[in-house]
Amino acid sequence: MRYIGNKENLTDFIYETLKDNGIEGESLFDFFSGTASVAKFFKEKGFKIYSSDIMYFSYVLQEAYIKNNGYPEFKKLLNKITVIPTTLIYKNYDLVLTYLNNLKGKKGFIYQNYSPGGTKELDKPRMYLSDENAMKIDAIRSTIEEWKKEELINHNEYYVLLATLLESVSFYTNVAGVYAAFSKKWDPRALKPFEMRSISLIEGNQQHEVFCADSMELLDKVEADIIYLDPPYNQRQYAPNYHLLETIAKYDSPDIYGVAGLRPYDEQKSTFCNAVTALRDLEIIAKEGNYKYLVLSYNNEGIMQEEDIKEVLSKYGDLKLIEKTYGRFKSHSRTKNAAKKVREQLYILKNSYIREF
Repeated sequence: MRYIGNKENLTDFIYETLKDNGIEGESLFDFFSGTASVAKFFKEKGFKIYSSDIMYFSYVLQEAYIKNNGYPEFKKLLNKITVIPTTLIYKNYDLVLTYLNNLKGKKGFIYQNYSPGGTKELDKPRMYLSDENAMKIDAIRSTIEEWKKEELINHNEYYVLLATLLESVSFYTNVAGVYAAFSKKWDPRALKPFEMRSISLIEGNQQHEVFCADSMELLDKVEADIIYLDPPYNQRQYAPNYHLLETIAKYDSPDIYGVAGLRPYDEQKSTFCNAVTALRDLEIIAKEGNYKYLVLSYNNEGIMQEEDIKEVLSKYGDLKLIEKTYGRFKSHSRTKNAAKKVREQLYILKNSYIREF
């Protein structure tokens, strides 16, 4: 899934840096989980995971990838529906996806608000999804909800199907990157027929805990060897950038507004999108968190300045800064194809005030 600050390509760097600096542990608290890429990585390494995010769509991904420990069987559901397998080797999960992919489209909330056919009365009809794909998403999302209400699927099965839908949607949306705006011309991939694409789940038997919450409220509830922080780096709030995924996840028919059809997000604003409140809350985490090591992912373009971060964190233990430089394309640059060197930073704090777990 395309996501601002997604650490999927940097997880090896994070893990190797921790190992090289003698940082060991058995548990990790992913404080700003997002797409859960870091939590997934450390789950596969055998860590007990605590993960949290204020966005509900992130919570859906956490439920499927982190709390859930394998492929659900869907036994009760498959006693009610008839599906013809499309391959010789398959899981029950694949059968359910086949059934959902064969549903007839439905003109629901997504079609009515995020497709050109459903918004043709607007001065600028919304082009997030083709009419056909929006109707298919409505049909799939409403069917999943009906199955839940009829108790044909259990907790894990519900979230695995929702996560599959969210991951699949990202392949068919007509956006340049995030969802704050739709493209004025159709991206060819957005016109391909929508289908649910299977996701890879992590098998295991360890219990993990996931939260849809302001993680600051969990500081006195979660104890972990490592607290991992990957906060927003700039002033752009995440919530409006992922409003469509949030609405599909919740399917709550919100009162939307504006050209993009945004949902209200006052309750989901991050304090880390402001330098003053970001430094304030960083200090609260360092001071009040229950951890042995605090690891902050940031970069040299972030709104918190390096010297300020060091000043805050160094009060609470031994601090190291590890950096990795990489090139990044700057689309708004005046120089064509210009690339700017960005320093990915890992601040590693060894807590000097460890309380007994």
